[in-house]
Amino acid sequence: MKHLISMRDLSKNDILHFIETAELIEKGKMKPNLKGKLAALLFFEPSTRTRFSFESAMKRLGGETLTMSGTGTTSAKKGESFADTIKTISQYADILVIRSVLEGASRYASEIVSIPVVNAGDGANQHPTQALLDLYSIVKTQGTLENITIAIIGDLKFGRTVHSLVYGLSYFSPRFYFISPLHLSLPEHIKNELHSKNIIFEEGREIDNLVNKLDIMYVTRIQKERFADPEEYEKLKGSYQITSNILNNVKGNFKILHPLPRVNEITTEVDNTPYAYYFEQAKNGLYMRQSIISMLLLT
Repeated sequence: MKHLISMRDLSKNDILHFIETAELIEKGKMKPNLKGKLAALLFFEPSTRTRFSFESAMKRLGGETLTMSGTGTTSAKKGESFADTIKTISQYADILVIRSVLEGASRYASEIVSIPVVNAGDGANQHPTQALLDLYSIVKTQGTLENITIAIIGDLKFGRTVHSLVYGLSYFSPRFYFISPLHLSLPEHIKNELHSKNIIFEEGREIDNLVNKLDIMYVTRIQKERFADPEEYEKLKGSYQITSNILNNVKGNFKILHPLPRVNEITTEVDNTPYAYYFEQAKNGLYMRQSIISMLLLT
């Protein structure tokens, strides 16, 4: 494997290998040496957790980073093309980590440079490193990826974390509940793929009657930046809110995941329950991204 662009490019064994490597790194049983390696982190779109976890992952393994946040101080302001920017920066680094608002940007970059490219999120399309850390979080909380019952809640249309997670989990015989406003439902092409794999799923608008059936509740925010019409966002932004009141009678293994950032879709009172796992989930991003970088650079 030279690049990590989409969960659809990965096999079940690839996913398990990333998870096993992350676990070995977290437990201190493996420490890849990236001394002398340089990662260029090219974030054309804002990021907190993804950017900082990639930077931490590289530096904790002995490597170094170059970081670009936005294009305001780059030659893109002078009219330089995306292709020329990517080709130029690839001359200085050993691996490129790219976040862009444009779907397919990382795929395109991987076709024009000779070093590994990691997709750190491309518009409303894919976010494979987030999905891998989500899967690692599920393994750590459930002990397995097989036969998980999971509700995915919020913006399923534009949610790239959702798209990648659904593709990744589809190898492991899950049962999905997709909960969203009507206009933010999971794209048809993803549902068609689930049908082709005989994956059981249900769609709905309400969550209250589902909670006691779940192993995992995966909550996402309604993404303001994906709406062309601000009024449409205002109508939908408060569609769901998880409070401690709805967490009565949940299963003992039940956990709440969220790719973050959150706005108001999970109240802070939930943070103090044994079911909240989203900050630990963010920490798991460090180990998974160490796994990803080391596998692409050293194997």
